[in-house]
Amino acid sequence: MDCGKNTRTPSESDANGMSKATEKYLLSLILFGSNGIVASMIDLPSVFVVLARVGLGAALLVAAVAASRSARRDLKAPSHPRQAAYLAISGAALGAAWLFLFESYRYVGVGVASLLYYCGPVIVMALSPMIFHTRLSATKVMGFAAVVLGAFLVVGQGLGEGVAPMGLLLGGMSAVCYAVMVIFSKKVDAIAGVESSAIQLLGSLAAVVAYMATTGAAGTLPMPTASELAHLNVAAIACIGLVNTGLCCYLYFSSMGELPVTRVAVCGYLEPLSAVVLSALLLGEAMTPANILGACLILGGAVWSEMGEKLTERSSRRLAAA
Repeated sequence: MDCGKNTRTPSESDANGMSKATEKYLLSLILFGSNGIVASMIDLPSVFVVLARVGLGAALLVAAVAASRSARRDLKAPSHPRQAAYLAISGAALGAAWLFLFESYRYVGVGVASLLYYCGPVIVMALSPMIFHTRLSATKVMGFAAVVLGAFLVVGQGLGEGVAPMGLLLGGMSAVCYAVMVIFSKKVDAIAGVESSAIQLLGSLAAVVAYMATTGAAGTLPMPTASELAHLNVAAIACIGLVNTGLCCYLYFSSMGELPVTRVAVCGYLEPLSAVVLSALLLGEAMTPANILGACLILGGAVWSEMGEKLTERSSRRLAAA
């Protein structure tokens, strides 16, 4: 699907190597993988961390639109209100997914909650033939299956932490919200770049604020004291809000509309892989043999899903020519 100013189709871009959209998408996934590391440096309840990250991220992107004369002049949302609504729904779904995921951590631990969350791409892949009329070849299905198994091995170390039904429900809802986020984002082809990302993060902020208002989360959680606020890691808060949310969501959302839905689903599993690798490199956490095998499956499955058909066709042509 073409998205705004980029007039090249995915196949045209890929014919000359990895497309810019793919590069931006992969970079956003790697940076998203560092979220856990940065968030661990912020001594605040999870809902306040989510609020801070979407608030700062939305402020950054809105400021970028406001500061750019060309962006203000070329705003597409007023003339495409339905697509702007799709973007807002997509962003709200992402905010809801983060909230459900963080709440699920409390009941079933990071491992189980993460596995449930990463069922989102499975939902997208399963629905893509009906919604996007995407052809799922045997090669893509095999590659995707390897990626899912690899993700299970990468983040499945916490499976013994509990199976509370509420945690499973919350984790499942995070996966559904992930799928909604991707599906509605892929419905937009007229609004692109910083403008689309700003709308989506404003939708995320609205979802988080609505959650806090309707559940009374802000009133039931202990508010940070002046002393605690004085000792907060401001650099970590700025990083998770401006870089890991504002910049990353720009890279993530602005590239998603230009990529095939199967690539979005398959490559999305590089996020948990990057989280594990970055934790090993930066925090000294050990990678188990299962983690390493899972990493190989994710990378191999992603490459096979994207290139398997081309390699098979080339081999067939060579055999026919021989």
